[in-house]
Formats: sequence, C-alpha cells, structure tokens
Amino acid sequence: MAERLKEIKKQTAIAKLNDIPTSPRKMRYSADTIRGVEVNKALDILKFSKKESSNKLHKLLKSAIANWESKNTADRKELDNGNVIVKTIMVDEGRTLKRIRTAPQGRAARIRKRSNHVTIVLDTKPAAKKAATKKPAAKKAAEKAEEK
Repeated sequence: MAERLKEIKKQTAIAKLNDIPTSPRKMRYSADTIRGVEVNKALDILKFSKKESSNKLHKLLKSAIANWESKNTADRKELDNGNVIVKTIMVDEGRTLKRIRTAPQGRAARIRKRSNHVTIVLDTKPAAKKAATKKPAAKKAAEKAEEK
C-alpha cells in the first residue's frame, strides 16, 4: 500500500499559495471554472478572465505545471497532448484581519479583511493512465501472435 501511494505521489504535482489577500468566496469563483479542466485550457481561461483573483491562480497553475514537469521528465508528451488535468483545487480560509471603521452616532463598525489558501493538484487523465498500464499487455499479445 505504501509503495502504491509513493507511485501516485510521483505522478501528481502539488502547488500551494498561502495568505492571498482576497476573500475565499471570490477565489472559489475562479477556482471552480478550472476544476477538472486540462491545464493548457485552464491557463487560457485564467489569462483572459477579468477577475483579479484569476491572476494569482494563473501564476499558481504555472508553478504547479513546473512541479509536474520536474517530477515527470520522461512524460513531457503528456503535457503537450493535453493529458494533464487540474485534478483538485482547494480554496481554504486564511487568517482574517479585523479592523474598525467609524459608524454613525459615535459607534464603531467591524471590517473583516479576509485571506485564503489555495492548493492545486495536477494529475494525468484517467483514460491516459489506463492506456499506459495496458500497453505491456498489448505488447505481450502482439508477441504471442508473431510467434504463432
């Protein structure tokens, strides 16, 4: 089981960005648009989005792609073929800065300046994984056919 988890971790790439000064709700809107999408298409979506949070996600996705390339040097074709997808993207709430603003009649109102943490996990498409594992069996069948 441990060996299988190590193999899975070798194929996946993770990138994290902590304490982004935008609210998690706004960041989740941009994150939902690229969840499960192929990475090259996700880069284009984020690049042409008008949301301010998409700029941070674009930079983080580029970092995740670089991490994936460093882990999978032999599978460079997978990225070019479009077999690498955004497997999971999580937006968690970060620390909140509490400030005070003046309110009518001598009162004070609370301002909450929220931040968030984003984690992106890249992986290959499930169909591409199955095809990669089935190739040796297909080769064995071809060899048997040649021998006969």
